Formats: sequence, C-alpha cells, structure tokens
Amino acid sequence: MKQFFAAKAEHPDVLLFFRMGDFYELFYDDARKAARLLDITLTQRGNSAGQPIPMAGVPHHAYEGYLARLVALGESVAICEQIGDPALAKGLVERKVVRIVTPGTVTDEALLNERRDTLLLAVARGKSGFGIAWADLAAGRLLVNEVASEDALEAELARLEPAETLVADEEGWPAFVATRTGMRRRAPWLFDADSGRRQLLRFFGLHDLSGFGIEDKPLAIAAAAALLGYVEETQKQRLPHLTAIAVESGDGAIAMNAATRRHLELDTRVDGDTRTTLLGVLDSTITPMGGRLLRRWLHRPLRDRATLRLRHQGVAMLIESGAAERLRETFRALGDLERILSRIALRSARPRDLSTLRDGLGLLPAARAQLQPLDSPRLRALCDELGEHDAHAHLLASAIVPQPPVLARDGGIFAEGYDTELDELRTLSTHADQFLVDLEARERAATGVATLKVGYNRVHGYYIEISKGQSDKAPTHYSRRQTLTGAERYITEELKQFEDKVLSARERALARERLLYEQLLDALNERLEPLKRCAAALSELDVLGCFAERAQSLDWAQPELVDDAGIRIERGRHPVVEAVRSEPFEPNDLVLDESRRMLVITGPNMGGKSTYMRQNALIVLLAHIGAFVPASRAVLGPIDRILTRIGAGDDLARGQSTFMVEMSETSYILHHASAQSLVLMDEIGRGTSTYDGLALAEACARRLANGNRAYTLFATHYFELTALAEPGSGIANVHLDAVEHGDALVFMHAVKDGPADRSFGLQVAALAGLPRAVVQQARGRLAELEQSSRDAPLPSMAPEALDAPQQFGLFAPSSAAMDALAAIDPDELTPKQALEALYRLKGLS
Repeated sequence: MKQFFAAKAEHPDVLLFFRMGDFYELFYDDARKAARLLDITLTQRGNSAGQPIPMAGVPHHAYEGYLARLVALGESVAICEQIGDPALAKGLVERKVVRIVTPGTVTDEALLNERRDTLLLAVARGKSGFGIAWADLAAGRLLVNEVASEDALEAELARLEPAETLVADEEGWPAFVATRTGMRRRAPWLFDADSGRRQLLRFFGLHDLSGFGIEDKPLAIAAAAALLGYVEETQKQRLPHLTAIAVESGDGAIAMNAATRRHLELDTRVDGDTRTTLLGVLDSTITPMGGRLLRRWLHRPLRDRATLRLRHQGVAMLIESGAAERLRETFRALGDLERILSRIALRSARPRDLSTLRDGLGLLPAARAQLQPLDSPRLRALCDELGEHDAHAHLLASAIVPQPPVLARDGGIFAEGYDTELDELRTLSTHADQFLVDLEARERAATGVATLKVGYNRVHGYYIEISKGQSDKAPTHYSRRQTLTGAERYITEELKQFEDKVLSARERALARERLLYEQLLDALNERLEPLKRCAAALSELDVLGCFAERAQSLDWAQPELVDDAGIRIERGRHPVVEAVRSEPFEPNDLVLDESRRMLVITGPNMGGKSTYMRQNALIVLLAHIGAFVPASRAVLGPIDRILTRIGAGDDLARGQSTFMVEMSETSYILHHASAQSLVLMDEIGRGTSTYDGLALAEACARRLANGNRAYTLFATHYFELTALAEPGSGIANVHLDAVEHGDALVFMHAVKDGPADRSFGLQVAALAGLPRAVVQQARGRLAELEQSSRDAPLPSMAPEALDAPQQFGLFAPSSAAMDALAAIDPDELTPKQALEALYRLKGLS
C-alpha cells in the first residue's frame, strides 16, 4: 500500500491501474468509480485506520477492453507496472507508472476507432487571437494553426473534434471551450511562447524553427510546446514518429463554421445514425487509413483548384482505364500501415503488426504495376511516393512466421532459418518429446512397471510417476520429488540434467527472440519516414479509388472548376436522400452568377426546399474535396465559404432560445459572407411575431444580396419577400410545386421559376395526422383571415415602413430619453444625482 500511495500521490486526478500479479487492482475512490463505470465487483482487502480498503480489479491479460471503455467515457488511467522480476525480487517487487492513457493519447489498436482520428489538441490564448496545435499520436502527425477570433476557434474545434483539449488554467474561456468533453486545464506557464520555442528546439534537435514555417507564429509555438510537454509527461518515452510540425492555414480551405457542419450532416446526425450522412454514403474506402483521410478531406474542402483538378483527373483516369476495380481488389489485403508504423516507432508493435506490414509491402509491386501505365500526374506522383521497400519486405518475409502469435512474450515469432542460434535452442526443445518417450520405455523395461510414465508440470518440472501400489519397485537411484494420493513421483540424475538443459534452452530461446524482436524494430525505425510516406500514398490512392467507385455506382459526374464567378449545376441530386429513397429522385438545376445572386425559394412544407438547398451545398463541397458530384454537370467558380442557417432549437446550455440561436447564426453569416460565399438561409424570422419576422427576413435578404453579394438560397414562407425580385436587384424567384388531386396532395419536388401561389400548410397538417375537426376549424379561420387581409392588406415592406405602428419594438424608447441617457456620465454622478437622473428618465419614457 505504500507503493500504491506513492504512485497515487503523483497522479491524483486519474485512475490508477496497480499491477499485482495477474491483476490490475484499484483501491479506495478509484475502486468505487471503476466498479460503477465498468460494472465490476467492488470488494475489500485488509484494513486502514480500522476500516476495510475498497478494491476492484481487472485481469492483466484482458485489461485493454476495460481500458477502452474507460477512455471512451473520457477517463484517464495511469498504468503502474511491476518493473522487477518477481522470481528474482527480494521482498516487494518494484513498481512504477510506465504511462498514462488519456482519451487524446491512445495508440493501442484496441482503444482506437479505426475510421476516425483520435486527436489531442492544445489552445494558447494571446492578444492577437489563438494558437492551436493538434496531434494524432496513432498516426504520427502534428499540425498547428493560428486564428484571430473566437468564431474561428469554434469552427476549428468543430472541424477537428479532438478527444482531449488542453487549455491554460485561467478564467475567461468561451463556453464552447470550457464545456468541451475531455477538457484539461494545465498550468498557464506551460503555454509560454519563449520557453515553448526552446522546448520545441530540444524536442526536434534543431537550431531554429524556420524549416517548419512557424517562427512568426508565437501562439502556435506555445500551443505545440504545451501539447508535446503533455505527451511526454503521459507517455514517458521518446516519440520518434513525431518528426515535424505542419502548418495548416485556414486560407487554403473553404471555411465552414460549427453550425454549417451540423446543418449539412457531413458525418453525424442528431439521432446518431451515421449511415444517412454524406460520409455514410461516400465512404467505400477499403482500408481504415483511407477512411480516416476521407473524413479529414470532407471536413476541409480545399480552395486550391490546381490540387483539386489533379484529383478529379486522377479519378477520371481510374474510371476510364478500369484500374479502380483492380486497385481496390489489391487493397483488400492491405492493413492499417499508418498506425502500425506509429506503434513500431513507439516500440509497442505486436508480432501480427509486423506480419501485416510484411503483407502490405508485398502488395506494392502489384499496385505500382497497375498505376504506372496511367496518364495522370497525381497518380504518377503517388506511385513514386510508394517508394522501394524490397529490403524491408524481404527482411520481414524471412523473419516472421506466416501466422505469428498475438503477443511477443509467447515466442514463436521468427521463422526457421532466420537465426542459427535460435534454431539450435529450439532443436533442444523439440527433441525433448522423443527423449521422454525413449526414457519412459527404458525405465518401464528396467523396473518392470508397465504403468510407469514420464511427465512434466510447471511447478515441479519433469518427473517419473509410479502408482502407490507399485512404488516398492522404484530403484534406489530414484529420488522422491512429490507424493500424490495414488502415486509417487521421482527424479533421476539423468532426468534432472535433461530438465536443466531443456528448460534453460526454452528460456534462452525466449530471450533470444526478445533480442531479435528489438533488433527488427530498430531496423524498421531506420527507414520510418519513407515507410510513412508510402502509407500516406496508399491512403490517398484508397480515397481516389473510393471516389471512382462512387462515381460509377451512383452515376456522378466530374465537376468543372472555372475562374469565372458563378455556380451552374444541371440536374443536381441530393446524394444522401437519393441513396435512402426507394423511388427515383427528382433532379433540379441551379444557376447563380453576377446578375443572379439570390434565389428566393417558396413552396409548401415537405415540398423539398431544404433538400434543394442542401443538395447544392453538398455538390459544391464534394467538388472541393476532389470527388465527382451527383449531377449531370457542375460548373463552379471560386468559393471561399459555405454558410448555412437551417432549422433551429434551444441551446439551453448557453441560455439561448430558439429565436436567439437563429439570430446568432444569421448574425455570423451577415458578418462573414463574401461575394464568393455560398449561403443557405431557411425560414428566417419564424421565431417571432409576423411583422418582426417579416421585417428581419427582408432586411437580411437585402443585406446578403446587395451588401455581402453572396450566392444565396433563401427559402421562406413569407410570400411578401417575392417582391424583392425586381429588375437589376440580383434576386430571382423560384418555387417547388405541389398539386392537389382530390383530397390528396402530391409533391412534385421540381424547382420552377417564379413564386409559389400558396403554401398548402393545411394540407400538410392533414397529412401529418391532425384530427379532421382541427383541420376543418383551421380552414374556416384561414378564410376569415384571408378576407380581412383583402380588406386591410399588410403594410408595405419598404424600409421606411418597417416600424409599422401595429406593434412596438422591444428596443424603441423615446428619442428624448435616449438623448438624456447619452448625456449622463455615470463616473461623475453622486448617488443623489444618479437617483435624480433616474426620475428624469422615468418622466421622459
């Protein structure tokens, strides 16, 4: 318990797995917490201060499953191992915390989601904004960026979705940072840029950081240093696979804020169903590392049109040549080389990792043969990046048995003929069985005991066993080793010498295998960087092959990226809705250009307005990751952002109502949209009164069309907004049609020019199952309202009429009161003067 208390004092905030023989034990509060989280038995052991000590444990050979559950719940675990050999230790076995497993630093295969990056992220705060550093330890990547605002920081966190976030232990962090799952507060001095620079120079063994391009990014340096310090503290070993820092500038990507990613349902939905997301439809990658790269591309669509054109051309070549299917078939035997190489660097690779790497390197000649004939600059570059790894492939093929054991400690890893000394030691062990058979036959003949047998157990070693009834026939040179209920066991000098020789050979063989295994890891680490480049090239080839397969299977077309402004999509479809519908999807066109900046979209609920808007955003996004698109043709000019305001709900954690969420998202769009942004606005103004909502909707539409000049799809039920489509305004009307057939309502899902003539709200309500009496009553009331509207039409929605007298604005005090308030200097007032001023303002209101 002294050892436990010493280890726990060093790691008070994490669960401590304390190795005791064949179990990892937890004590006191750790035991109570683990028992609750893991649903394991809480027991007691010994006493402390007269009270029994709570204890819970998990078997050491199966601890990874329990550890994975704890990490998934956001817990961190310190692993305290037995350092000494129990067989050689005098007194207590020495124990030491060898690593701390946290949600952002896991590298074990059993603890990772194979198709999602597990990221550790650090944020440094300064006057100019925020520095961000994030690492994927399982893949050996370290990246940094700097952002100027809280909005940009929130967008980056939404894009990266780190498993663990490190921040300085200070007040004033935005709610979206302070409330993140896996947030860790660290000492503020760990985020100092000057000491951080020295730490990075030491970590990478450099004289300056100019090679990384971060010398002029002090906040990024501070974040990277804080992150690496945390990794070294938790992993307690060198990290040779982190060899560089890459800068990921926001200027190179199409910007999307957190709301946009949520609204477009790129890889997650509110209901948790990932199959009906864009990634769920798009991801047909073969390898886990390809799946992770696709997810990264999806969350970071590029603005670099040269790179995108190379990807599009590569996908087209894979389709035209028929190489996509052959390449994908080759990849079916390919493992997760990216994460295997990281485990090799961390020296935690298992024998089957090495056999998977061996098999993967063996596939490279076939992959190169399929790629070399293809006339594609990007595919040729990737073919070159695969590199030549014949020496390593031969080394692994000659060293590792076809089906190695799961754990290195079990032995049996290396093939016969790889090491002469190991072969000799194994020969001693393998010939043991024949020796024992011969010995048993000789001793039976010599003693006349037909039931005599020679055996072995782990506790007492080799023995000769004779039943109790015939034990009097045991020769005098037999020495008694063990007495059983019905038999006696003996040892002879010959058998003792054989035992020493065989057991020594087995121990020496295992020791030799451990040495050979370490040497093999050393040899692989010498060429780790070329192997990592090979894995990265294989990942990209897997994604491009996925794009080719999706294009062929789903009838998608190659997009055209042009320098002229505008978006022209012919017969576009929604990729997810089309995939889940059993009936054919109705395609629609979209044209936006210099003279046509906004479409005001009207039509009935369920008519397809939101689907139409989203499908065009997804088509633009797919084109900018290098994929083909669900359309017969797509011609796209430069795009810098995709911004959406679709649907809303209360954000109770931040104390925001539905309408406040709607207005916050709208505000963000109005402040950030540019003439190259694609904006989707759905039903602005629904959360307040009719006139307020209509006034806000019109003002936002005018600002987007004339101020921001963004490409905007503006869906609304306010028919009054169709009047915005005046000649020269850059605004046009379109609608989605529906047809009444008797009592039925048929949605056509076809986009047509011009405004809708009605909303069909009551018909949709009837389809939703409202009681017939309620619908009939609503019809009567609607007729009354329409009649009163004809008698007294709504006021004009011209700007001068927005302060209509029918209702009072929330923030509309009298101008006299405002003038008097503006003249007050609170710092100069005495309490009496302040009270007098308050009465004067009361009289003016």
